[in-house]
Amino acid sequence: MNLYFEMYSGISGDMTIGALLDLGASREKLEEGIKSLGIDGYELVFEKLKKNGIDAYNFDTKIQEGHVHRHLSDIYEIIDRGSFNDNVKNKAKKIFDIIADSEAKAHAVDKQEIHFHEVGAMDSIIDIVGVSILLDDLNVENVYFSDLYDGTGYQACAHGSMPVPVPAVLNIIQQYNLPLSIIDEQGEHITPTGAAIVASLYKDKISSFKIKKVGIGAGNKDFEKSTNILRVMEIETEKK
Repeated sequence: MNLYFEMYSGISGDMTIGALLDLGASREKLEEGIKSLGIDGYELVFEKLKKNGIDAYNFDTKIQEGHVHRHLSDIYEIIDRGSFNDNVKNKAKKIFDIIADSEAKAHAVDKQEIHFHEVGAMDSIIDIVGVSILLDDLNVENVYFSDLYDGTGYQACAHGSMPVPVPAVLNIIQQYNLPLSIIDEQGEHITPTGAAIVASLYKDKISSFKIKKVGIGAGNKDFEKSTNILRVMEIETEKK
């Protein structure tokens, strides 16, 4: 299967999961895979809702535990406990590694020393492992992306108020030479997890394809000028 991500209102981990589930990926495999990590203190939310009148799939994680700091090695240990295959584990580790590099650069420390405030939180582990499980379930071969679109202003983070795009996102975009457009919209549209997903899968851009199916993932924000959704399309590329 080949996929195209349309990211005019940004991208995040939960938006990606929502879109892949809407596209037909297995909710059962996702729940079983997350359960096999041996973590608790969370509740998964699966629901359809409207975003500016558009029907979208909302995936969310409600966390009951306190704010936990983890190192990259701790996260790898959790991923390795999973009952899923090595392809899923390696994909999830790659995404976390990209985030770790970007955070290390932002704070000028070794990536093994990074305390993952946001990205090490339970919901990010679930998002990244979940995306990896669903891509594997759909037997995805190639993933193509539109430009990344982010807003302006500031975003509240663990380290205080950060400019948008936040430093971790900007570092990923710079390192992987990803195409970025800044739109006239206040607020963060691209999360570090979302940027790392793109960086881990990015290929050359594609300009022509046929659409077989569309999945729509709902974001958890409401913007004035854009609809906070991610559209992921199953596509058929033109044969040369």
